[in-house]
Amino acid sequence: MVEGLRRRPRLAAALLLLLASAIWGSTFVVVKQAITETSVLDFLAWRFIFAGVLLTAARPRALVKLGRRGWCSGALLGLALAAGYLTQTYGLRYTPAAVSGFLTGLQVVFTPVLGWAVLRSRPGGWTWVAVLAAIAGLAVLTFRGVPFGIGEELTVVSAALFALQIVGLEWWATVKDAYGLATVQLLTVGAVALVAAAPSGVRLPSTPDLWGAVLLTAVAATAFAFVVQTWAQSHLSATSASVVFTTEPVFAALFAWASGEHLGSAVVAGGALVVLAMAVMGVKGRRPAPVSAGARARAPAPETALLTPEAGSVGEAVRMAVKRDGRSIGKGHVLDPARLSSGPAA
Repeated sequence: MVEGLRRRPRLAAALLLLLASAIWGSTFVVVKQAITETSVLDFLAWRFIFAGVLLTAARPRALVKLGRRGWCSGALLGLALAAGYLTQTYGLRYTPAAVSGFLTGLQVVFTPVLGWAVLRSRPGGWTWVAVLAAIAGLAVLTFRGVPFGIGEELTVVSAALFALQIVGLEWWATVKDAYGLATVQLLTVGAVALVAAAPSGVRLPSTPDLWGAVLLTAVAATAFAFVVQTWAQSHLSATSASVVFTTEPVFAALFAWASGEHLGSAVVAGGALVVLAMAVMGVKGRRPAPVSAGARARAPAPETALLTPEAGSVGEAVRMAVKRDGRSIGKGHVLDPARLSSGPAA
């Protein structure tokens, strides 16, 4: 079986992403309890810093081999990821968690749209069928119909930022650089959360249970899961990855049921639709159609794509960084440009 997966890296990548989604879904209860004992920013800061330090200690040479351009790519992806976590967290102050889960799941819609705009990679018809099935499943699972206010708006922004990170990984992630790229992303998120928490004072976890929650999420749901995501997206398209990620609320519901919560018919129906979306993507999904030389020439460079108005605050931060540095950071990026015409590596 292992040898078969080695010969089919796309299948192995999808299965590993499924495992990462299961891990993320399993930590909902842990995180919910943890942030009742400490601030969200403190929790995020220590979770991502510990994860980044763990990966660095395990393979320090991966960061050296990454090179300057790889560091720039990881930092940009980390900024998008950090902004996504921060907007999602603040959105949760004003909107129910169930609605937040559905709206965050809209990354499955934003991902092919952003991929089309940034990578000039037009999704196929079956991709849109899978996307619609996933959206329907998420809606049945979690949507309850509430007024659309500031909390919902922030959560939609977070979904777009998570989608931007997924698209950026399709552009930059390679098998060789996956580990180093994931490490830089996590260190960037931890640094951003640490700076955001500094005005009110950064506090270490104060109880054994809180330390356990931080370490559990840092090792399994952050260090391992993000290395898996980065490696897997060197083989899968951004849209395929985003559809697999829609299984996260399904796993969250299953773990909640295992802990004693009741699952109604809506959860079962919604979960079935999400599984259907994955099946459609796995069986009927195809690589993006080849891009013409003219279209490829018109495609924005990575740093230009992330500096567009759609990138929001992330784009502004990157624009300032590039201005301070005074040099281009996108030329000769780590991804072979041939992938724009041939699709993800197989």
